[in-house]
Order: sequence, then C-alpha cells, then structure tokens
Amino acid sequence: MLDAAVKALSQILSPQMRSILWRSIGLALVLIVVLAIGLQRLLSWFATSGERWAEAMLGPGFETPLNVLAWMVSIAAGLGVVFGALLLMPAITAMVASVFVDEVAEHVELEHYPAEHPGMALPLRVALPEGIKTALLTILVYLVALPFVLFAGAGFLAFFLATAWLLGREYFELAAMRFRPPAEAKAMRKDNAAVIFIAGLIIAAFVSIPIVNLATPLFGMAFMVHMHKRLSGSRPELIEPRRTTSVV
Repeated sequence: MLDAAVKALSQILSPQMRSILWRSIGLALVLIVVLAIGLQRLLSWFATSGERWAEAMLGPGFETPLNVLAWMVSIAAGLGVVFGALLLMPAITAMVASVFVDEVAEHVELEHYPAEHPGMALPLRVALPEGIKTALLTILVYLVALPFVLFAGAGFLAFFLATAWLLGREYFELAAMRFRPPAEAKAMRKDNAAVIFIAGLIIAAFVSIPIVNLATPLFGMAFMVHMHKRLSGSRPELIEPRRTTSVV
C-alpha cells in the first residue's frame, strides 16, 4: 500500500501530469470560493433567522441549546471563506476528481501496466454524480462535526475518519468502474472495505495538508488505480475492460 502511495505521489509530479494538475487546481480554486461563500452565508442565516425558526419548531424548551448552537455557528460564519475552504477541501477534491478521473487513470495504466487491458473511459454522467454525492456527504459530516470541532479535538478526529471513508470509497469505485459495471465495483469495494478504508486514511492525510491538498484528485485517483489493480490480482487475464453497455 505504501509503495502504491509513493508511485502515485511521484507520478503526479511528472511532466505528463502537469497539464491535468494545473487544470484541476484551477477548478478547485473556483469551487473553493463558491462553496466557502455559500457555506458562510448558510451559517450566517442559521445564526440569525435560523435560530428563531428552529425555536418556533422545537418549542421554548430548546431555547438555551439553540442559543449555544447559534453562538458556535456565528463564530464559524465569522471565520468566513478561509475556514470554510480548509474544511471543505475533501468535498471540493471529490468533485474535481470526478472530472479528471479518466485522464489520470490512463496515465497510470500506460506507465505502470502497459501489458494489461486499459480501462474504459467513464461517461461524465456516471462519474460526476459520484463526485457530487461524495461532496454533499462530506459537507453534511462537516456540519454535524462542527459543534464538536469548536469545543474539542474529537470533532476533527470524527471528520478525519469520515473523510477517509468517503474519499476512499469514491476514488476506489471510480478506478474500479473503468473495468467493471458500477454494481460490481461497489460490491468489490464492500468486499475489501477494511483495506480501502486504510487507503482512504492516506488520502485523508494528504487532503489535510494545506496547498498540497490541491493535488488530491490526482494523488487519490492514481493511488486507487494501483489499489484496484492489486486487489484484482493485476494480471491481464483477470482484469478485463468493462463493457460500455453495462453503464446505465
């Protein structure tokens, strides 16, 4: 697994990957601004109008806990775009990865597995929903963990573990769906859940590093291409390209 991570890291710095890297960074920066501003406005709304709405729905008995929650949310909203950008990076990289999945995977397969069948390109209508779904789940986890983050480090740990599971799942399934129907790719991920979660921890650690994490889509995808090959046996006769008719 560490060998696969080293190979992925070295390849994303290669000249062949440079164009993809700059394009993925550009898209990530745009999404950072859009999502962080949107989150900041959502938190600002909850700290004012949202608190009154929640109190009307839940009753006066919840006034104190809602006041405390609104106070915490107002602090988070006040931190603005920078705070949101840091914690939303897993969501952002998930969406970016779904756009560049095939370009990255093709480079990895060509360099490291030239004798094996190449994967079939994923239609954007298949890859993009996977990235959006993972991004939304990541944002939901962030919002749930937010109160604990403000009070103790337990929230950061919960967010890190959830990020590892979510990103590990997405990157592996994207790599696997180049060779297998979506249902089979998901079943393979479940059969190897422990290994993929550990691999996801490496991706979560990578995405936790400021600036460097802009390259997460390339690193995560290249890393999981290697992991899929190894879990498949990485033999030409065992890894046949999926048929295009299997994708709905």
